[in-house]
Amino acid sequence: MFFKKTSKVNKFRNFALILVFLGVFIMYVALLFKNHPILMTILMILGFLSVFLSSFVYLWVGMLSVKTVQVICPNCGRPTKILGRVDLCMFCNEPLTLDPELEGKPFDKKYNRKSYLSAKKNEQRHKG
Repeated sequence: MFFKKTSKVNKFRNFALILVFLGVFIMYVALLFKNHPILMTILMILGFLSVFLSSFVYLWVGMLSVKTVQVICPNCGRPTKILGRVDLCMFCNEPLTLDPELEGKPFDKKYNRKSYLSAKKNEQRHKG
């Protein structure tokens, strides 16, 4: 796979950083069109909106990061944040979970999906 696995918080932060660089690049390209003021203005506005959107993403990640559960990674011993039932360590990418049912199972993003949780509840309901 082209992208390496990272924690959810780091993915959101990387997305916001990409938006900043994309916005600055678009505004830089807009300077090449000084002879076409309408095109230059449109590109400048798109670049500004990209940078502006990134600030909202950073704000949202900051608020989300405050509410997360902080644990000590058993592999590297550093404090890291977990979003959802399973997540990766922010530093060493060790799979982490707070759910005792998932301990020892291979890491899979599907454990965080509502469809997986509802199927699991239905399965338990039919057993008991």
